[in-house]
Amino acid sequence: MVKENSKNRQDKWTIKNQVATLLSRMTLEEMIGQMTQVDQRAVEPSDVSRLSLGSVLSGGGSNPLPNTPKNWREMVLGLQEAALMTRHGIPLLYGVDAVHGHSNVVGATIFPHNIGLGATRDPDLVERVARFTAVEMSATGVYWNFAPCVAVPQDLRWGRTYEGFSENPEQVSVLGSAYVRGLQNRDHFGSPGTVLACPKHYVGDGGTRWGTTKQAEWLSNIEQAADYRYKIDQGDTQISEERLRAIHLNPYISAIKAGASSIMISFSSWNGVKLHAHKRLLTDLLKGELGFSGFLVSDWGAIDQISADYYQCVVASINAGLDMIMVPFKYQRFISTLEQAVNRGDVPIDRITDAVGRILTVKYQLGLFERRIDNEPKPEVMGSTGHRLLAREAVRKSIVLLKNDQKTIPLDRSIGNIVVAGPAADNIGLQCGGWTIEWQGGNGDITPGTTLLEAVRKTVSPGTTIYFDPHGNFPDLDRVDVGIVCIHEPPYAEGVGDRADLSLGLEEIDLIERVRPLCNRLAVIMFTGRPLIIKEQMPQAEAWIAAWLPGTEAQGITEVLFGDHTPVGKLPYTWPESMTQVPLGSFELVKKGTDNITPLFPLGFGLEAH
Repeated sequence: MVKENSKNRQDKWTIKNQVATLLSRMTLEEMIGQMTQVDQRAVEPSDVSRLSLGSVLSGGGSNPLPNTPKNWREMVLGLQEAALMTRHGIPLLYGVDAVHGHSNVVGATIFPHNIGLGATRDPDLVERVARFTAVEMSATGVYWNFAPCVAVPQDLRWGRTYEGFSENPEQVSVLGSAYVRGLQNRDHFGSPGTVLACPKHYVGDGGTRWGTTKQAEWLSNIEQAADYRYKIDQGDTQISEERLRAIHLNPYISAIKAGASSIMISFSSWNGVKLHAHKRLLTDLLKGELGFSGFLVSDWGAIDQISADYYQCVVASINAGLDMIMVPFKYQRFISTLEQAVNRGDVPIDRITDAVGRILTVKYQLGLFERRIDNEPKPEVMGSTGHRLLAREAVRKSIVLLKNDQKTIPLDRSIGNIVVAGPAADNIGLQCGGWTIEWQGGNGDITPGTTLLEAVRKTVSPGTTIYFDPHGNFPDLDRVDVGIVCIHEPPYAEGVGDRADLSLGLEEIDLIERVRPLCNRLAVIMFTGRPLIIKEQMPQAEAWIAAWLPGTEAQGITEVLFGDHTPVGKLPYTWPESMTQVPLGSFELVKKGTDNITPLFPLGFGLEAH
């Protein structure tokens, strides 16, 4: 138990009184406004004032034009000023998915995705990454991060695997709580440069079964994310409560202990019941047994999937324990429906005051009633040298060396000639993956950074000749000392990345085969959001490196490639030998000793180069 000093007790008492006083003065319409979260594309400042909206968000790709830190700051401040013009002057809580840096903003520092941070096994590093992410967010007036994702992925086919730190719940608990502390800056929560953490997606989203994603037939594909491509994301976690607790719950317990005061609920179901309507898991377990005193927020339009009857969607989700609803567009429908449900007695008024009390308490804890943008970091901090150096450190510590025959790594920076091939070798978008500038990520120079090719050019000696072709076509080249082939997954996010077969595509296989005859030694670098099936291709290269989705600072890769630093990354996921081992290589089965199939590489594997 954390021992509170007298100041902390006094602050809690003061906040409790302030919230009680404010609640006593609010109308039902004003309270429901606080429970409503709207995407900025659907709202005007006048709507924020008129409806007393409690929160606005930028979903993936919901950016100002042009997309600059200054324009972000002006956009958020304009909406915040509108909130302060309401009768009670309750500040707005603006949220984004800054899941690997403030990644919606062009010019932000883009850190490795969580799968890479998981490979570092370094909670201090993860805390520092989150700290700098919070600083860049607060420079734009954004004080709520829908992160960290503390899912425990058990099936690599899931399109959100890269958002999980590991298949090991213990590792997820350690790194997830470190991320919470970094965003909220431990004992300085509410001070300039801090933001509210939001662990997600409660609970069991990493344990859904392939093929269980169901479309809500009453919704169009535009209104719901789970269109025909989704196969496991937003699916059904079909396990016992004992297994749910053992694998998926502990990261939330750790995050709450670390100070998390908001939690996002999962689109997925547990044994057929949508989490957004699961009172036992939301109210009885999370708020009751675990004593979570913060507030719960829905995912993007997720309550709409509960029932064909929207009235029942609202009633079921609020009564289950949800406090704030990410609408995100048809917010007036939500507000009027909830008002009707309260007036009819289908949602108790006590449930409304409890929800709003939780939201207001967190707003006071975050210091929103006192914080001023002039005291926050300036927009110039975005992508600053210090932040990019930290990102480079995170990249190099995330690198996992899978194979190193003939001591290929480290490379000699004075080597005579090098071939570099692959579209991802000179492509920031492919390096960063999904949730970068746009929801699904992008291709090309989507934001400033250093590509792998640029990093190689900066590293080798002036006498080294570098040959580059994205497709590996070198018709006039005879033989070189070393080849570097960069293979990649195309950017994706959420269920768009659900993938039945994790084998390398023909383009990647052909690329390796084209470059192999040109090189005395070949190193393959993988930009990927999960382990891929590479057994048949491994003999074709002396070195194989998992670089994951490293973000904007590929200089961290060359620091390992050329021996400035020894590789220290270890696999955060079991690496399957073939698709027959997916999901048989899951942590749960390996731990229990029921998986008799030897994977290509076990959880925690990683070579060191000397």
